[in-house]
Parts: sequence; structure tokens; C-alpha cells
Amino acid sequence: MTADRAAHRIRVLLCDDHAVVRAGLLALLGSEPDIEVVGEAGSGEEAVALATRLTPDVVLMDLQLGTGIDGVEATRRIAAGPGTHVLVLTTYDTDADITRAIEAGATGYLLKAERPEELFAAIRSAAQGRTTLSPPVASRVMARMRAPRPTLTDRERDILGQLSQGLGNRDIARALFISEATVKTHLGRIYDKLGVDTRAGAVAVAKEQRLLP
Repeated sequence: MTADRAAHRIRVLLCDDHAVVRAGLLALLGSEPDIEVVGEAGSGEEAVALATRLTPDVVLMDLQLGTGIDGVEATRRIAAGPGTHVLVLTTYDTDADITRAIEAGATGYLLKAERPEELFAAIRSAAQGRTTLSPPVASRVMARMRAPRPTLTDRERDILGQLSQGLGNRDIARALFISEATVKTHLGRIYDKLGVDTRAGAVAVAKEQRLLP
């Protein structure tokens, strides 16, 4: 460890709803002279509040946080402020999760299966605003970029447009003068084409690939 690196300590906030995971990260990061954990959060709301008060350099953010706002929404709120970068640290590597996190402003996306050295390097990169992706995540991003855009029917695009406005199946059916069963059928096809399994995931991918009407 160089003297310059040790002199500037990277201030990190941990956000994970499992106390055991936070304890493990705290012990792990404590081995690095240039990294200092300045706070711990067990929920998205707590992470946002602590990030505002402590202004850490990096927030290590899990995506699934139990009750309250999830890691993506917490990332969006934290990333909207100045000076703090969010590094997602999660077990989830689906296209929808990756897309939503990056859309929300995450600087990096790391899987919990990575080696400690990779985590340390990612934190240092994130503190400087540089993007770091786990190799499996980078591969998925590249594959998505190279893949042809999915072809949606006009009706599927209409439903996606309604979905992006936060409407439920019943309201979409009324707006488009179709049955709820038809809406569900179209949603199933949309999910298959976009490679997602949630409404939020469908909207995130549709925005990324400019598929909304």
C-alpha cells in the first residue's frame, strides 16, 4: 500500500438488510488501510438518509432489501446527489436487474461471488467515478448491446406505453378497450421478448432499447 493511497481513505457506506453480511463486509474492508466504513444501513430508506448525512465516497448497495424501497430506488435517490457513487453488490445478475441499476445511476455492478481483491479494486474505481462490472455482468451487457432489438407488435408497444405510466392491468384494459385477459396475454409475450419477468424490468429494458411508443 502506497503512502498516498493510505493518506486518502475512501469513505464507504454499507447497505444490506442482512446484519451478518454487513458484519462480514465490515471485517473484510477493515483489512484495507485506504478504505473506511463510515456507516451501515439495513434498508433503502436508511441508506438514503445516511448517504445524505455522511456523504460517503461510495455506497455498497444490495438490490433486495426486504420491506420499503429496494436497492434500485435507493440508488436513484443517492445518485441524484453530488459526490457519492453507488456500487451495487448483489447476487442477482439478470438483465432486468442490471438494466434497472444502471438506469438508476449505479457506477458499478459487482456480484457477491467475486474475490475480495475484486471488491477492493471496484470500490477504488467507483470512488473515482469509473465503471466496474463483474465479468458475468459485463458479458451480459455486451450480449444485450450486440443482440438485435426485439420486435414488438403495435399492441404490445401500446401496452408497454401504458405500463410505463404505472397503470395496472384493469386500467390498461379500459384505456385500450380490451379485456384484462388479453392484457395478461400480451404482457406474457412482452416479458418473453424482453427477457424479463416483472413489470419494472419490462419498462427498464424498453427504455434502454427505446421501444416505448
